[in-house]
Amino acid sequence: MSNRQRIVETWVGLFMLLGIAGLIFLAFKVSGLTQQGMSDGYTITASFENIGGLKERAPVQMGGVKIGRVTSIVLDKKTYRAVVSMLIFDNFNNIPNDSRASILTQGLLGSNYVGVTPGYAQAYYKQGGVIQDTSSAMILENLIGQFLYGVNDKKGK
Repeated sequence: MSNRQRIVETWVGLFMLLGIAGLIFLAFKVSGLTQQGMSDGYTITASFENIGGLKERAPVQMGGVKIGRVTSIVLDKKTYRAVVSMLIFDNFNNIPNDSRASILTQGLLGSNYVGVTPGYAQAYYKQGGVIQDTSSAMILENLIGQFLYGVNDKKGK
């Protein structure tokens, strides 16, 4: 094997390794598994009747901007409501404490996330704050069922 061929093979190998490393980095960024620079913040909670398909690490958004992420989801054994804990990033420390939290869907069949609609209060959420005003997820299957039953009821009359 010639010296020139070894050099070419070495460069091809390095290029392949860089390509694989780039794909792994991209996969972690897209999946949301990386948390560098986003672990500092404060935790607030909200309880919902139905969270739909909301999962841990789902984004928390305000006005389309990611302001945090869901850290845990537990069922309150007394009220049977889902209690969602959210880490809000430190640079978003001025969320009015009369804000509303809703479970929303990205697109028609996309994943769920928590949307925060700001209120007008002059006081802000701090560590351990609780969002009182919440809206549960709209479940597509329930809406279709209500529509179909509504159509059948009208035909029977």
